[in-house]
Amino acid sequence: MTTTNIPVWMEIDGEHTAEALRQAGENLDSANGEVVLDFASVRRLDPAALKAMEELASSAHEKAVKVVLRGVNVNVYKVLKLARLSPRFAFMA
Repeated sequence: MTTTNIPVWMEIDGEHTAEALRQAGENLDSANGEVVLDFASVRRLDPAALKAMEELASSAHEKAVKVVLRGVNVNVYKVLKLARLSPRFAFMA
């Protein structure tokens, strides 16, 4: 018998991105190795959200959880790239 890990799925609110990312970080323990964050409604990352992204990446690395970002727009990706955070996440369309 094989077991399938179903990743935790969370939608990230574009209005309260930093808060939603902190909540995602708190849910890493129940992630079964992978968490998918839907960034479809996120248009930009402010400094607080960028710091929350960095903290999420560090926490996920410590807990061996893969973080997948879905629906990231080009502007958000550019910010992650400039902050050297993009290699710490996986991306899907």
